[in-house]
Amino acid sequence: MAARKVLIVDDSATERHYMSELFGRQGYVVITAENGDEAVAKARSERPSVVVMDVVMPGQSGFQITRALSRDPATGAIPVIICSSKNTETDRIWGLRQGAREYLTKPVRPDVLLARVAELAR
Repeated sequence: MAARKVLIVDDSATERHYMSELFGRQGYVVITAENGDEAVAKARSERPSVVVMDVVMPGQSGFQITRALSRDPATGAIPVIICSSKNTETDRIWGLRQGAREYLTKPVRPDVLLARVAELAR
């Protein structure tokens, strides 16, 4: 069986480290990106099982990156989970319309995040 890979996209080094530890302990191969360009390049080259995407980042927002990934034939089948501090219903609906499979708000419970990633990474 191929290793399950998760791509964590967040401009916060603290968030990337926290999530890397969380997923690493569960046996995932963890890849990180701190901006949109890096996220798209790594999604294309690494082919992760799932992407965990922040929204508020310099340059392209997580909404824009999610839309780019979901519309690209090379990455469109990779599920994206948006994990953001933006917590309005409008944000959630917009994120899902951009192609995200799930929208979770920070601070997210680790068990909820792990369960959704495990479900989508199959």
